[in-house]
Amino acid sequence: MPPAPWQDPARPAAARVADLLSRMTLEEKTAQLYGVWVGASTDGDGVAPHQQHMNTDHDWDELITRGLGQLTRSFGTAPVDPALGAQALARAQRRIAAAGRFGIPAVAHEECLAGFTAWGATAYPVPLAWGASFDPALVEAMAARIGRDLRAAGVHQGLAPVLDVVRDPRWGRVEETIGEDPYLVGTVAAAYVRGLQSAGIVATLKHFAGYASSTGARNLAPVRAGAREFADVTLAPFEMALREGGARSVMAAYNEVDGVPAAADPQLLTALLRKRWGFTGTVVADYFGVDFLHSLHRVADDPAGAGRLALAAGVDVELPTVKCYGDDLVAAVRAGTVPESLVDRAARRVLLQKCELGLLDADWTPEPPARDIDLDPPENRAVARRLAEESVVLLTDPDGVLPLAPGLRIAVVGPRAADPLALLGCYSFPAHVGAQHPEAPLGIEIPTVLDALRAELPDAKVTFAEGCQVSGTDVSGFAEAVARAAEADVVVAVLGDRSGLFGRGTSGEGCDVADLTLPGVQGDLLEALTATGVPVVLVLLTGRPYALGRWDGRLGAAVQAFFPGEEGGPAVAGVLSGRVNPSGRLPVSVPRGPGGQPWTYLQPPLGLAGEVSSLDPTPLYPFGHGRSYTEFVWESFAGDEVTEIGTDGSYALSLTVRNTGERAGAEVVQLYLHDPVASVTRPDMRLIGYQRVELAAGESARVTFGFHADLSSFTDRPGRRVVEPGALELRLAASAADVRHTARLTLTGPPREVGHDRRLRCTTEVSAAG
Repeated sequence: MPPAPWQDPARPAAARVADLLSRMTLEEKTAQLYGVWVGASTDGDGVAPHQQHMNTDHDWDELITRGLGQLTRSFGTAPVDPALGAQALARAQRRIAAAGRFGIPAVAHEECLAGFTAWGATAYPVPLAWGASFDPALVEAMAARIGRDLRAAGVHQGLAPVLDVVRDPRWGRVEETIGEDPYLVGTVAAAYVRGLQSAGIVATLKHFAGYASSTGARNLAPVRAGAREFADVTLAPFEMALREGGARSVMAAYNEVDGVPAAADPQLLTALLRKRWGFTGTVVADYFGVDFLHSLHRVADDPAGAGRLALAAGVDVELPTVKCYGDDLVAAVRAGTVPESLVDRAARRVLLQKCELGLLDADWTPEPPARDIDLDPPENRAVARRLAEESVVLLTDPDGVLPLAPGLRIAVVGPRAADPLALLGCYSFPAHVGAQHPEAPLGIEIPTVLDALRAELPDAKVTFAEGCQVSGTDVSGFAEAVARAAEADVVVAVLGDRSGLFGRGTSGEGCDVADLTLPGVQGDLLEALTATGVPVVLVLLTGRPYALGRWDGRLGAAVQAFFPGEEGGPAVAGVLSGRVNPSGRLPVSVPRGPGGQPWTYLQPPLGLAGEVSSLDPTPLYPFGHGRSYTEFVWESFAGDEVTEIGTDGSYALSLTVRNTGERAGAEVVQLYLHDPVASVTRPDMRLIGYQRVELAAGESARVTFGFHADLSSFTDRPGRRVVEPGALELRLAASAADVRHTARLTLTGPPREVGHDRRLRCTTEVSAAG
């Protein structure tokens, strides 16, 4: 029997889907618009608040006779052996296909923010560490490995990356972001998307849009960003990840902006995303986000009303389970309160994606490609190690305490030194799910900083004292910690966060903080250690920056690592020993004091320090800052002369970077734009390009940036994106506060309005120095 037209891969996808839709009942079409979360808790909070109210019991056998759009987190709900989990997923898919008239399987989705959120899968560094690496190519390689693991397990869609730009570092989900600059976020996220989708996995951009701009840094709080901030900071990374990464799915955010929830905003999800940007993929709801329109935002009377608002706005798929898009939606369509055309619109998008994934083909099979599935092979760990090493930031080493000399007496102190979970973010499986299953083993090997340092320096005499807990007020361990410090040549104080969810950690989703003081009594412990007079090397394992001005000039050295993953212990130890030459750069500013927030470096003139306020928000360590064990000289700069180009013109500037030290290292050359006068206030500086340059001792390279006037565009008073004529400065810098060379340009000609096809990226080229 020949396949039906919709099953024939030789036909155009749109024609196949049109044929299929014409054969489906209303119930079958709506069934493609929701997922089911099998195994999620229905009698308690489970992973998240409100979960017990959102999950409802379903007759699985009856439900799947209509078909099913998505299967939610088959691997990310409880510890399960990957091979057994893949077989169970295949069985579920066979049942779904067999139960429906058309034999259409579900899209299986999983979280994959810091690796596949599955038991036994590689726990990579968190996105904030990706930003610290300033290495999109390496992030792309990591994402490709994550994608291959997802594909091997039978998963089709990954809920990552997060493109929220940090606006207030007190927000708990800072660890999930790439940084405080939209250009850095956009370029790194686009690389992640390319890597993940190279394996055939649908990447899902989160959270569209404004989530990180919540009032008071509170999770799910209202967003009161202005239109220009929203356009130029919040939306910019999404546009880049769609255009340059080709992302095939977008997740509507929980938040509201100026009273309009994202999941009920047709201007955002349809007018902008689809009509202006040309997006053709699927929009999925954040978990329970459709019903939140009723239960939390209160812009709908009931779940049916919430479903109507979300569907009309452009949310195609309700996740994680059916609440508003099921029988209530069918009844609303039959009653005439929801046009069936909206159901058809969403179902068409979902089925087109299933068609692209091969799920509509007559020869589709759910069987995993291999019976044995290793989600943490040596190749994964090698990429995890390299990314962890590149992401470690040496903040300060004024007296050359680092690298640590062999044979020293080293007192390792602190609550993060001997805990493997200290290295993981809240979306790594052991922290995200494993914490709810303490009886289960970690599933992966995670060397602690203490163990790694002992292995790294076998001739050193290493002692250990915990000193205190991550949070709480108990100081009973201070005496032992101080005693160990007094006996040592150097103290390594390993402090920081415990990742968790909804108040179960000091960093992570729902773990927002009032200020940027180190958690618990860790600051007091550090004070006691510095009082001994023994040099203290501070190692921070955190999900956000913390205020360090209290110890400015009092530390032997300071090292920042943002949850560097399962290989983070050896990476940090390698930096301390000198095996690794640190090359990470700060993706977020490190504040001097715990208050005076929120603040990021993207400030117009009145956002900077000035004489009209007694508060100085200038950070202790600026965005882009990071030190090395070698020295780099920037020379032969070309571009000092004032140059005129048109408002549609281009300009190249270059310099030579020379490693004048005695060991190999990496420099990160950063290009910032300064717009002296504009029709609206502009950030004093903003990143528009960067290049990581790896050089052997004595080696040099020529770095060339290709600037186009489009990169100076911004949203003007009427809401248009324009390139304005006038003076500009292009600043080559080692950080947002360390400008080395400046090129002065004048843009000539009339103001020029630009659109979605404008240039988004500053080209870079690295060549041999002449």
